[in-house]
Amino acid sequence: MKRVAIIGYGTRMRTVVKELLRTGQVQIVAVADPNEEGARKSAQKNGVEDCRFYSNAEEMLEKEQLDGVCIGTRCSLHTKYALLAASKKIPMYLEKPVCTTYEDLEKLKGILDWSEKTVVSFPLRLTPLVAHIKEILDSGKIGEIAHVQAYNNVHYARGYYHKWYRDEGETGGLFLQKATHDIDYINYLLGGIKPTSVCAMKSKQVFKGNKPAGLKCRDCDERERCPESPQNVQKLQDGTVPGEYCCFAVDTGNEDSGSMLVQYENGMHVVYSQNFIVRANAGGRGARLIGYLGTLEFDFRTGVVTLHHHTEKVTETYTFQDEKSTHFGGDAMLAQNFVRVMQGLEFSASTLAHGINSAEICLGARESAQTHRFVSLSPV
Repeated sequence: MKRVAIIGYGTRMRTVVKELLRTGQVQIVAVADPNEEGARKSAQKNGVEDCRFYSNAEEMLEKEQLDGVCIGTRCSLHTKYALLAASKKIPMYLEKPVCTTYEDLEKLKGILDWSEKTVVSFPLRLTPLVAHIKEILDSGKIGEIAHVQAYNNVHYARGYYHKWYRDEGETGGLFLQKATHDIDYINYLLGGIKPTSVCAMKSKQVFKGNKPAGLKCRDCDERERCPESPQNVQKLQDGTVPGEYCCFAVDTGNEDSGSMLVQYENGMHVVYSQNFIVRANAGGRGARLIGYLGTLEFDFRTGVVTLHHHTEKVTETYTFQDEKSTHFGGDAMLAQNFVRVMQGLEFSASTLAHGINSAEICLGARESAQTHRFVSLSPV
């Protein structure tokens, strides 16, 4: 049984811990979180009872004998605790994005010797759907990839404007918060071709306004008729619940759509767009990969993969039935990989190097959108 500690036991960590416990090979022995009451509630929801709680991670790592640590703090602290875990030579499960600034990106490059003992939370690359797509690509059925068109239409995005996620100082912005997943699986499917530059644009068309900073929905005199108030959103029964802050206030951060172009060393480029306005059945996440011999398209949400052959009138369709699993089945695969990393049976399938490369592209996209220029990339 592997002894694992948690640094930052929030909503995301509940899912990670659930999958780790499901393997039957992990025991959660300690938790470090400044919000001990909230951490205890999260642990209880996972059925974790016999563990020790600490107010800071440094003390916990000094006192506990651990086989692994999971880092699920707010995004701006991911690098800090990754450096701490690496200094103790403890295998770690690290939430994305691995960093939110260029300064932290450079710090992470200093612990690349711990890359294969670090499992970065990129579940999309490990989904059964992506595994099947990789097989098709490696078979040569579409030829060499000449172009990629990818998208993420986020139908559950209210939290990015109503909750703490609206603070771009914490998240690093929505390229780092969301696109980092998609850029990683695209890099994986491209098979190691290195990105060389990125340009991007973002816009804020809906979630903006002149309401006072810090305004909460409960204090707003328009809450009865506002389509984004908690009471009206709950009437929609669309599965999303906003937080307490007004999304039309002057301090509402985050763009509501963004796009980037990524150039690769062989001259090929990827176009990727994400938006946070769509709702309900308009949501979707996937890509089109185009080669001379064929086009392969897929959507994670529907679980449908379609292969169009260019040289004959043949279309192949595959449907995956696990699309309702957390992160489309990828979370379970990541948990199993982390257990085997702790056991010394295999290396990470989603390494720190992968996390750094994805973060650099997203940091570059953020910079490009702000400066309106191309940004050069230096992947590790």
